[in-house]
Amino acid sequence: MTNGADVTGGDVWLPIPPEEIDGLPAGPNYLFWNGDKAAEDPELADYPGDPARCAVYVVPYMKRQPVKIKPLAGMRDLRVIQTLTAGVDDITAQLASVAPGVRLCNARGVHEASTAELALTLTLASLRGVPGFVRAQDRGHWQGSFHPALADRSVLIVGYGPIGSAVEDRLVPFEVARVARVARSARETARGPVHPVTALPELLPDADVVVLTTPLTEQTKGLVNADFLARMKDGALLVNVARGGVVDTGALLAELETGRITAALDVTDPEPLPPAHPLWQAPGVLISPHVGGPTSAFWPRARRLVADQLTRYVNGEPLRNVVLTTGS
Repeated sequence: MTNGADVTGGDVWLPIPPEEIDGLPAGPNYLFWNGDKAAEDPELADYPGDPARCAVYVVPYMKRQPVKIKPLAGMRDLRVIQTLTAGVDDITAQLASVAPGVRLCNARGVHEASTAELALTLTLASLRGVPGFVRAQDRGHWQGSFHPALADRSVLIVGYGPIGSAVEDRLVPFEVARVARVARSARETARGPVHPVTALPELLPDADVVVLTTPLTEQTKGLVNADFLARMKDGALLVNVARGGVVDTGALLAELETGRITAALDVTDPEPLPPAHPLWQAPGVLISPHVGGPTSAFWPRARRLVADQLTRYVNGEPLRNVVLTTGS
């Protein structure tokens, strides 16, 4: 363990009241901190204890980055950072103050169902014209129209990890023509090949729907640039449930203004999207406010993950979902 400390020593900061988590192991001192007061006023951290005694930090969920990273500099005996998000880019960008040997773990297994569900929701809503129906309903206007179906369409999933695979699970009943898969490197799956990112130029022109589920890294930042978008076929739909930074917003706006492609975005760059940002009014775009994860499916899965990880931690067993170890 980091710094040679007893794994049962130190505090464990939880963003969920410990009494609401079944199966927490005995040993650690559990403290509740969800960052609410710090979110309201950065001067009101309202820490539950001394950050220097924190051994395991379970990062508050649905808080802005300044709140999440605020206590890190004072956590001098930290051994594990456990996020409740699938992406960890907001934490990895701020690890300079963290001592070597700290394991950063993500929430793989928590968000697949909710995020994949939203990806399908955005896809279907965009293809079938649901935003237009809602606006017509607001005006009391009945107007039928013809829209594309998801059936018989070609779908390209960019980022074929657990969420990308969960998206494909949900595509199966919709009778899509084919699914192409892209990840950092090529591999074979039971469903077919996963192509490397270098194959995107060949795959994009055939896709009717492009779903982004890739994590945000140095390699994927701005991946969806002007060249990527130009290779998409006329009438194609871009669905982003990954991170806003994966897409070059200026390049996307330029394409949307032409009407050549459409987009459904759960994440944007910048985020939150300012009220006057032109993306709000761009033609052919559907925007949801980064709600891929927060559903009724989140909390039971999050509680199970936290209980399992802490049981492993206390018993000295390998942790799940270790993304990196600081100083390595």
